[in-house]
Amino acid sequence: MAKLLIIDDERGIRNTLREILTDEGHEVEVAENGKQGLEMAQAKTFDLIYSDIKMPEMDGLEVLKALKNSEKDENGDATLNGETPIVMISGHGDVETAVQALKAGAYDFLIKPLDLNRILITTKNALESKSLKQETKQLRKKVADHGPRMIGKSAAIARVREIIDKVAPTEARVLITGPNGTGKEVVAHLIHEQSTRANGPMVEVNCAAIPSELIESELFGHMKGSFTGAIKDRAGKFEQADGGTLFLDEIGDMSLAAQTKVLRALQESEITRVGSDKPIKVNVRVLAATNKDLQKEIAEGNFREDLFHRLNVIPIAVPPLKDRLEDIPLLVEHFTGRICNEQGIAPKTFDEDAIKALQSREWTGNIRQLRNVIERLIILAGPQITAEDVNMYA
Repeated sequence: MAKLLIIDDERGIRNTLREILTDEGHEVEVAENGKQGLEMAQAKTFDLIYSDIKMPEMDGLEVLKALKNSEKDENGDATLNGETPIVMISGHGDVETAVQALKAGAYDFLIKPLDLNRILITTKNALESKSLKQETKQLRKKVADHGPRMIGKSAAIARVREIIDKVAPTEARVLITGPNGTGKEVVAHLIHEQSTRANGPMVEVNCAAIPSELIESELFGHMKGSFTGAIKDRAGKFEQADGGTLFLDEIGDMSLAAQTKVLRALQESEITRVGSDKPIKVNVRVLAATNKDLQKEIAEGNFREDLFHRLNVIPIAVPPLKDRLEDIPLLVEHFTGRICNEQGIAPKTFDEDAIKALQSREWTGNIRQLRNVIERLIILAGPQITAEDVNMYA
């Protein structure tokens, strides 16, 4: 049920709109002039406002402009450029007034006499528009809150940060190595975000998750009919990343055939779709990551040495958790806050002995394993997590 406000000096219009919109299941309040309507809108949050334009004391355009500069959020705090849609009503359908209203931030402009279907459609669309804006705002906040962060003050992490700061603004290719769960993808995202390509796309490919027979199509795209199931032309990841960054995760698992094509793409800055002989120019910065020893893979004939040298312009070795145990208290604090927020759980704390117990363990799964253990402890243990809890649940 939405909360609506009708501002109109004509009693008949107010009552008709209230009746129509109440029948649709909405909670409707009315104001008989612009001044009263503005006071009501500033004192309470509404999901949609209908306002007449020609009214005594304060006309609808003044109300609109005042609301757009002092709208309330869900906590009752004033906020500029609020998301509550405002639909203007006028008995004079002149274009100039409509343009003024829309420029001032009105969602729509209706002309009297009001059409029932138009009112219902406008109400539905305006409420959906507000809902979408709120969802987008929440998603953006969630993305910002969950964006890549490198937690820790250890010397090992400080060295990684130093390299990132130096290499990010350049166009140099980077090969990120380290065991599973250490945060190689976080390093890749930080490089992209600090680069001159930050406004471009960041496209990720998990080479280990794609069957070898599909990896070329995934990377370079394909033409309709080039193989069974190719029902239309499709751009590959290189094309999708044009102007931005392509992150090839677990590149040590890529087939030799695909490696050859990747090498050619890096050398010539162009790719060819599967089933086509037409080259396509691409402007892509490639970052790669692997948990494998590529020198060993080269010796065993599983990885091309020339591709390795193309990718390994700047090597970054992400340390395992066992080499940065002093970072565990900060990691625990970070993950605890995030997990409690995600799970809707009251904030919990780890006592000193619990932290020491965590530092004494072997973390073969590294940061990923630590996060999973923290989540398990938050769900299963009490408000203050102890060493006994760690020994029981970790």
